Amino acid sequence: MTVAKEMFVYEFSEGSSASKELLGGKGAGLAEMSSLGLPVPPGFTITTEACRAYMGSGELPDAVVEQIEEYLAKLEASSGKKLGDPGDPLLVSVRSGAAVSMPGMMDTVLNLGLREEAVESFARRTGDARFAYDSYRRFIQMFGDVVLRVEHEKFEAALEALKRERGVADDTQLTAEDLKGLISTYKQTVADESGVAFPEDPREQLRLAIRAVFDSWNNPRAASYRREFGLPDDLGTAVTVQAMVFGNMGDTSATGVVFTRDPSTGEQGLFGEFLLNAQGEDVVAGIRTPRPISEMQEVLPRAFGELLETMHRLENEYRDMQDIEFTVERDKLYMLQTRSGKRTAVAGLKIAREMADEGIISREEAVMRIEPRQLNQVLHPYIDPGAELEVLAEGLPASPGAATGKVVFTASEAEERGGAGESVILVRKETTPDDVHGMVCAKGTLTALGGMTSHAAVVARGLGIPAVTGCKALEIDAAAQEFSIDGRTFGADDSITIEGSTGRVVEGEAPLVDPEMSEDFEQVLAWADEFRTLGVRANADTPQDAERARHLGAEGIGLCRTEHMFMEDGRLEIVREMILSDSEAATSAALARLAPLQRGDFEGIFKEMDGLPVTVRLLDPPLHEFLPDSIELRERLAGLEDGDSEEALEIRRQLRVVESLEEANPMLGLRGCRLGIVRPGLYRMQARAIAEAAKAVRARGCAPVVEIMVPLVGFRTELAEIRGEIEAMVQEVLEPEVQIRIGTMIELPRACTVADKIAWEADFFSFGTNDLTQTTCGLSRDDAEGAFLAHYLEQGFLTKNPFESIDVDGVGQLVSMACERGREANPHLKLGICGEHGGDPESIRFFHETGLDYVSCSPYRVPVARLAAAQTALEERGSRIEA
Repeated sequence: MTVAKEMFVYEFSEGSSASKELLGGKGAGLAEMSSLGLPVPPGFTITTEACRAYMGSGELPDAVVEQIEEYLAKLEASSGKKLGDPGDPLLVSVRSGAAVSMPGMMDTVLNLGLREEAVESFARRTGDARFAYDSYRRFIQMFGDVVLRVEHEKFEAALEALKRERGVADDTQLTAEDLKGLISTYKQTVADESGVAFPEDPREQLRLAIRAVFDSWNNPRAASYRREFGLPDDLGTAVTVQAMVFGNMGDTSATGVVFTRDPSTGEQGLFGEFLLNAQGEDVVAGIRTPRPISEMQEVLPRAFGELLETMHRLENEYRDMQDIEFTVERDKLYMLQTRSGKRTAVAGLKIAREMADEGIISREEAVMRIEPRQLNQVLHPYIDPGAELEVLAEGLPASPGAATGKVVFTASEAEERGGAGESVILVRKETTPDDVHGMVCAKGTLTALGGMTSHAAVVARGLGIPAVTGCKALEIDAAAQEFSIDGRTFGADDSITIEGSTGRVVEGEAPLVDPEMSEDFEQVLAWADEFRTLGVRANADTPQDAERARHLGAEGIGLCRTEHMFMEDGRLEIVREMILSDSEAATSAALARLAPLQRGDFEGIFKEMDGLPVTVRLLDPPLHEFLPDSIELRERLAGLEDGDSEEALEIRRQLRVVESLEEANPMLGLRGCRLGIVRPGLYRMQARAIAEAAKAVRARGCAPVVEIMVPLVGFRTELAEIRGEIEAMVQEVLEPEVQIRIGTMIELPRACTVADKIAWEADFFSFGTNDLTQTTCGLSRDDAEGAFLAHYLEQGFLTKNPFESIDVDGVGQLVSMACERGREANPHLKLGICGEHGGDPESIRFFHETGLDYVSCSPYRVPVARLAAAQTALEERGSRIEA
């Protein structure tokens, strides 16, 4: 019986767009274009499985090496050329291509197969010596950088020095003789920096290049990108080996990137860029500022016409906006890549809506097309149109939104200061993939070079941060940490504003305005609401928050924190009087002064949420949080001249109370329901204020739907006691037919294990997953995130921050247990979650599967939650259909 050998290598003709997991996005796209009969240079793809096998052993398995040789022979036969042939060599590109697009994160080598012996014959065959030597110097530079780990800047410095010496501005102005000398310089640089001579054997070049591209899956920038976008580390990348076509063969050759729709706005029409007499890396690397794609019609009309036809065909085939790379070699068009294009949220919403309206995709597909976290981009600010501005310069509008911040010139400084919460703008000549860690932490990016498809533009759009690229007026002196525009100099720490929607660069901190939702946003979210089954509420503590939440689609308030109301101006002193009072009468007097203020707060919120549920959490934090710090009090006391003055006596009294309330672990001390039991007057006041507010707004024609939540319950008896107190207050104020639900926040592991008993006293459970994560994992969030969580994530002890995405195996199991036990005891028990996990798409999937009724999150995350809940419901529906 013959056992079929495992396939690690596929010709382009053997794959399809459905093979993305195996062939990567690039390989699958090339296979699909080949099957459509488009002009694709021949080649083959080494699979992601081969990459995983290589990563596991550190060596290319024999079967992979054998199949590479087999398919290389096929490529040589189809092209009529041989790798390493001194007379007419086959030259290939070696490119990465993961299943999930990671633009610019991994490595590429072009022109592989050139060597000293072949370059002269290559020049004779093409009839263009300058082209031949330019291709060879590019190969040495890329191979030296990617494979031999020679710093890219070493080559760039040599190139810039030669251009200065020759008095030219562009590398295309260098002659063949100039490039011959540069090649010698490059080879010496390789030998000096790597300790080895540049390899002349093309098969060794190919083997080393394939290994290097596989290795680039784990380079720091790729790992950082995967962490930022939540991508698994074990997917691996495919490698495509493809016969070279050349865009640097003179003015009838070109290279470019084009999108079938505008990736920033979603508008239909031409969008892209090209360079004459260049290779593909020149466009995406931002080394030269390219020309708009519309100008290609003037210089290469035949190839331009073919490109338009191909763009239309590919968008129809994939039913999505395409990002296409192409090369024109002596007026002949070749397609090098197609993939679903990265886009802003604004563009994604418009494309999804228009394609659904046109019948190209269904409404379900339109909803599934939008990445939930991308919706945050729709909420980005812009510069106030009425503001007086000092516009310094204009570049290309590469990624929408506006940002202000202090100027920084290195990615590392952007990471350090931005990560610490400071607003910074990263200013660079151009960005490279090595700058991603800084771009992630910056408020925005400004570059002097590059176009709208450059690295800076693509990464910024993916991150959802503003970017202005190709700002030609910007002259940067990185060594001096300054830049100049029209003779004006700006240094590190000077403030600027950039607007990625217009390309403007503005002096100082311009006033920014919050955006409004587009019709595309409203329509796609309305479709999402049709499909989701999970309710979405908001966490809101003021009428303004409530109004904003309702505008963003919240179906109620899942958490209204009353302690935030106590911190407002004029109230803190009353709260302190209540805490510091030394008699029941004084305490009651202070509570009586607080009651109308609380009632007014609740009236405003109930009015804004007319007809929708509002869950009010009774006071949760320990009382000492409302008092001055004991150290501060001691310092004030020490600074007084008269230690027996009335002020000194009052400070001593406060100090005694503060010290009596201080706890070794206040998070697990006298707070929540424990406070309500020890000081029952506080919760009685709040319950009465809630009931009176409900009565008042009912009298004005509103329909308040009120829920009162008791925090930190761990024992049934705690909730039973406080419920009785609340019900007594409510019955004194409201008519019997007006119902107020009473429930609890589940935030302790014990509450989860005895949920069946607590459910006897509860109308609802709301999971406080922030505190439940702390108490379950034994983590103090503030301490852990500053001390070791980042290390745990980097070292792989954790795959995600448990405070950002729920720990399904630990905390999630307690949530599931509490839901199951609670509903067994009380079938009518309503279940929700009000921690910030309620706005995390991955956590929402878990809450949906667990059977919760709703999630609640901050107002601006409500659209994200609505979309994520709809996608989860659609995925579940699809799974049922498949089953």
